[in-house]
Amino acid sequence: MKILFVCTGNTCRSPMAEAILKHQQLANVEVQSAGIFAMPYAEMSAHAQQVVNEANMRHQHSATQLSISEIEWADLILTMTTAHKDTIIAQYPNTEHKVFTFKEYIIEGSVENVVDPYGGNKEIYEATFAELKELVERLVKKLEKN
Repeated sequence: MKILFVCTGNTCRSPMAEAILKHQQLANVEVQSAGIFAMPYAEMSAHAQQVVNEANMRHQHSATQLSISEIEWADLILTMTTAHKDTIIAQYPNTEHKVFTFKEYIIEGSVENVVDPYGGNKEIYEATFAELKELVERLVKKLEKN
């Protein structure tokens, strides 16, 4: 299965989620991340990189602008917000079967977003990382069931 995490700039939430899932080293699971408004080749934000490193999850990251190639590559697209999901479906109408918010996919019926830590202090990034880690753990369990 090919999983694509999507956020706004691809420097905070989606690369952290990518790093966490890659760290699981699941057989038959590939993972990438992209941003709806990413500046290509931008580095992961300093606090995001620090939090990932402190969790002993080495992750080389360079921001990717979401494009048709990522959309076509992915079997499952998990967004951080409802707005991201709606934007993708509006731009790529034949994707609604594989685009979900991360929380909606894990917690049936959830309409909650993953909080954007951008511009916040390290504690905010740590909280977002912890939230993403829990969601990824639940994702892994769901994938193992299927």
